Amino acid sequence: MSIAVRLLDDAAARDWDRYVESAPTATFFHRAGWRPVLRRAFGHRCHFLYAVEEGRIVGVLPLAQVKSLLFGHSLSSTPFCVYGGIVADSPAAEEALREAACELAEELGVGALELRNRSASGAGWPVKELYYTFRKEIDPDDEVNLKAIPNRQRAMVRKGIKEGLLSEWDDGTERLYRVYAESVRNLGTPVFSRGYLDILREEFGDDCSVLLITHNGEDIAAVMNFYFRGEVIPYYGGSTALARTVKGVNHFMYWELMRRSRERGCTLFDFGRSKAGTGPYSFKKNFGFTPEPLPYEYYLVNADAVPDVNPLNPKYRLMIATWTRLPLPLANFLGPFLARSLG
Repeated sequence: MSIAVRLLDDAAARDWDRYVESAPTATFFHRAGWRPVLRRAFGHRCHFLYAVEEGRIVGVLPLAQVKSLLFGHSLSSTPFCVYGGIVADSPAAEEALREAACELAEELGVGALELRNRSASGAGWPVKELYYTFRKEIDPDDEVNLKAIPNRQRAMVRKGIKEGLLSEWDDGTERLYRVYAESVRNLGTPVFSRGYLDILREEFGDDCSVLLITHNGEDIAAVMNFYFRGEVIPYYGGSTALARTVKGVNHFMYWELMRRSRERGCTLFDFGRSKAGTGPYSFKKNFGFTPEPLPYEYYLVNADAVPDVNPLNPKYRLMIATWTRLPLPLANFLGPFLARSLG
């Protein structure tokens, strides 16, 4: 039987998610829910492709188009996600999806098609190994997990406890957004709208949580997390300037997330991606996680080289430096207009 490639619509979303739930190489970021999230939050055109053989789904490739005067025109799997790329049952299904994606990229006239793979595909496309992921099993015993954190970092967790830090789940996004917006402004990054975080919670329900860290009754750190097949993924997080005056805030936050996720039944902690040579990369490595390269691959259409839209690019240095000095209300007003194009 031949393999047909189709475009996802609302009627097929449940079948798509059933396939993603069962496919060994699929991730949270392959879920069909990202299609309405990207459309509602950013207005991006989505092209979620799936392969069908003998009436059943045998592969998926979520794609979305981001068009920006400042950052270029791309087709990516998947914008605003750390993982993506093709998930397929067979080489034939994978090739069908790859060919369909290339044809779509040519038709749309993008600069490049980007597949955010977790493992190398062997397709021979140009690869950019800028990012690394950090994943580690969660033991059923909290004491085993705590002892797995290297001595200096474990000491910082204990200092956070002694400082009187507390953690709590939050059903909303208002408190998270206050913390997150201040944190990313200080890093020189435009912030998303709070509406985006609300949409994530609406779309993914219990598979999306917010953990808050308080000190003397004040919110000083927070993180939004995703859950998928026993994995927890801290995703949008940060801390306030006040957190710098309290020892062990970030160490305590991620330890509490691990501990609370273990109570929820999670068996793997996915620390997400970081760029080599950065503070977050060192933090995760020093927390006892082993970095694994993410071989993002590219099919160049109108671009002459692999896109380089990231804060380490010298061309954005002045923009980042300027952004860190903006008043927070102004940064929060302007940020969503730029953040929607960062992908």
